[in-house]
Amino acid sequence: MPQLIPDTRPQRILAASNFVYTVGSGLFLTAGVLYFTQSVHLPVGQVGLGLAIAGFVSLAVGIGVGHLADRYGARGVYVTTLVVQALATAGFLLADSFWPFALAVSTATGAKAAGLAARSPLIRHYGGDRPQEFRGYLRAVSNIGISLGALLAGWTVQVGSQSAYQVMVVGNAVFFAASAAVIVFLPPVSPAPAVHGPRWIALRDRPYLVITALDGIMAIQFKVLTVAIPLWIVAATTAPPWLISGTMLANTLIVIALQVRAGRDIDSPVAGPAPTAGRAWPSSSPAH
Repeated sequence: MPQLIPDTRPQRILAASNFVYTVGSGLFLTAGVLYFTQSVHLPVGQVGLGLAIAGFVSLAVGIGVGHLADRYGARGVYVTTLVVQALATAGFLLADSFWPFALAVSTATGAKAAGLAARSPLIRHYGGDRPQEFRGYLRAVSNIGISLGALLAGWTVQVGSQSAYQVMVVGNAVFFAASAAVIVFLPPVSPAPAVHGPRWIALRDRPYLVITALDGIMAIQFKVLTVAIPLWIVAATTAPPWLISGTMLANTLIVIALQVRAGRDIDSPVAGPAPTAGRAWPSSSPAH
């Protein structure tokens, strides 16, 4: 999508909500793990275990919420996930030991996964004739928002005080709530018609399972960027803490420059003479 502003009002609402949301995401992605280790003083092992539990919770929640979005309408379900994520993020302020931390981060991460499932029908419905191009535009907008959030998080980690980290958490929750407020102005999407047939048909699609597994393996590098590198910079180097934001910014700027271009010419998901998702995916797989 070459223009800076989408053509239709629903697309502009989705883009605005997405931008506000990802500013908050950029805050947490850049410095969230440091909040729990440097401000709350949880051991790194407990933080890793809590994040692992949250990941397994997300696997189950995403599927169930996707079904709810099809049955009751994606907009309302998506707004609900954003509100839950805002409340759970605010709950980080009360997470002073492992189990409150695990509960809060599992709820927030589960709501995030649920939101992705609920948002996809909205993108498909309002994406026009080329929803994959609009999706690429949204991902570019996402990385602009994450970049701004990373800059704000850079101030947080440079100051390093408990108050600065708490302000970051509150700001994160406020951005999520504001994103929900923006999406309320989106026209509702009718529930999907009921489809009768096997409920787990995707598990019979071997190519789909293979590419899902490969995508999961490739996604590990994102946790290296958002968890391992911040901890490594703070604990094992003498580099200034603001460099954590620099690593995130380098990643997001690459995606901003290339994401729309990578998706613009994709015509179908299958192999063929025309540009396809199957061809583009292995050669261009930005982190966000």
